[in-house]
Amino acid sequence: MPFPDFITELPGMDVPFPEDVVQTSAVRSDNGLVAFLTFLKDMELPPHSHGPQWGTVVEGEIELTIGGETRTYRAGDSYNIPDGVVHGGRIKAGTRAIDVFAEADRYPIKE
Repeated sequence: MPFPDFITELPGMDVPFPEDVVQTSAVRSDNGLVAFLTFLKDMELPPHSHGPQWGTVVEGEIELTIGGETRTYRAGDSYNIPDGVVHGGRIKAGTRAIDVFAEADRYPIKE
């Protein structure tokens, strides 16, 4: 099920992935960033690290390697990525996820 209009009408984020691969909507506060992500194509997420992140899969499938441990997450599964831990993975087309970043400026908001 797609995210409702009031979510998809939120501002997008300036992410380092093409818009034909991932669509984004976001809410930012002084304390963090909540990202609503819809993956239109299969995507490789290169290994990287940043501040703390928590996410949940709404629909689809994400294979994540977090700190050297690989696991597949499906609808209803959540993941926690501690501060500075290297992670990366594969995300299947059709996946929808909600990610929360402790860094309010993790991605710039598009205006």
